[in-house]
Amino acid sequence: MPYKANESRRHKIPRARYRVENWAAYDAALRRRGDLTVWVTPETIAAWTPPTTGRRGRPARYSDIAIEAGLMLRLAFGRPWRQTEGLLGSLMRLLGLTLPVPDHTTFSRRSANVELACALATADGPVTVVIDSTGLKVFEKGEWHLEKHGGQARRSWRKLQLAVDPDRGVILASELTSNEEGDA
Repeated sequence: MPYKANESRRHKIPRARYRVENWAAYDAALRRRGDLTVWVTPETIAAWTPPTTGRRGRPARYSDIAIEAGLMLRLAFGRPWRQTEGLLGSLMRLLGLTLPVPDHTTFSRRSANVELACALATADGPVTVVIDSTGLKVFEKGEWHLEKHGGQARRSWRKLQLAVDPDRGVILASELTSNEEGDA
């Protein structure tokens, strides 16, 4: 095992001891971690199935809002598409809604073309922007694998370019470029 190789020289950090003094508040906080609140606006319910377009071909059964809702649930809970389908279906049953739920293949196929709605606040006046870049080292194989078996490390570099509003502390733009591209 690679983590046992330098165990005798490894820095030992003492284990932190936490003493809980208010058990009732601690217990309530642990219960609140599992709390899930879902709001569905009437506008979303009305826009769940798209209106007919009058064009030839089979009409779309689900709007982009339905696909985006599934995509956001998938990202929030880190579940595969099939489990996201089940989660959205159970939420619909719990909320008492009779809306159709897209199946996992529809989620997978249509999520590639859906633009996620961003809740970015627009500025009224001029904005100060700070632009910075940092280099990121990327290994093709894990460092432990090279330490264990030896060999040359194949490293490549990527640059993360960030545009930040320092007044609000918001990242306005980001770009990850390869080492073939310049800073400009």
